[in-house]
Amino acid sequence: MPKNPFACSECHLILADGIDQCSRCPSAPVSSDWSGYVVVLDPKRSEIATKLNIPLPGNYALKVSIR
Repeated sequence: MPKNPFACSECHLILADGIDQCSRCPSAPVSSDWSGYVVVLDPKRSEIATKLNIPLPGNYALKVSIR
C-alpha cells in the first residue's frame, strides 16, 4: 500500500516522495495526516489561492493534522 506523502503544517505544501522537511518552512513540522488536495498553477489568478493565502504554485493539502 502506498504511503501518504508528507505535508508541511505551516504552508500546507505537499512534499515529494522521500522528502520529510519543507524547503519553504524548514522549522515547521510535517505530517502524513492531511486531507484535501488543491493544485495551484497561477496563484495570482486563483481565487482559491487567494483565500488560502498561497503565494506560489504547487500541490497543497487543505488540512494538515499534527499529533
